[in-house]
Amino acid sequence: MSPERAPAATAASAPVRPLRRDAQRNRDALLAAARAVFAEQGMQASLEQVAKRAGVAIGTLYNHFPARLDLVQEVFAGKLATWVAAAEQALSMDDAWEGLCLFLETMCELQARDRGFNDFASIRLPENACLAGQQTRIHDLGVRIVERAREQGRLRPDLVPEDLAFVIWSHSRIIEATDGIAPHAWRRHLYLMLDGFRAERAHPLPEPPLTPTQLYRAMLRLGGADNGTD
Repeated sequence: MSPERAPAATAASAPVRPLRRDAQRNRDALLAAARAVFAEQGMQASLEQVAKRAGVAIGTLYNHFPARLDLVQEVFAGKLATWVAAAEQALSMDDAWEGLCLFLETMCELQARDRGFNDFASIRLPENACLAGQQTRIHDLGVRIVERAREQGRLRPDLVPEDLAFVIWSHSRIIEATDGIAPHAWRRHLYLMLDGFRAERAHPLPEPPLTPTQLYRAMLRLGGADNGTD
């Protein structure tokens, strides 16, 4: 996305003029439609479909959001703030391991409910993007969360903050496969990974395994053949 189409710094410093009532109504409709479409289809969903669901012309969408990145940032700003708040809470907890679990579980839960945020959590924004600073904040907090867990002897000493990306990337595929089949299966996967992160023995997992039928249907879905029947 070219920075010329979305000059974040200029837009942020420009005076904010109230929108006309009809324009505000269109903007609200576009944001609601984008949240729904991105959650269902991912961040690269058709903007024409977003406009159609909002009941406006595609030109109206571009009047409010000149580039896809503008719309994406507006849609996911709230969830990113929730993630930052969870990271700050995790860092303040006396038990650093519990803090790490809270940080990762919040991240995975936000992804599990929204395929668009699932995509968003896996990427880095351009440095001039409005939410780039929030992403950097999450990264920095994540580094400190991992370091504290290691210092307390709860986390394996060879695990580094970059290893948390594996949780995000693997989680993406799991929620795609199990959505509507076993929507909480991601928690089993997360706690399997967390037991692999522990410096001590493994603990019981909080979710049961997929049934053979669920696994079969999830594999069909990955191949594009699941018809949703039991």
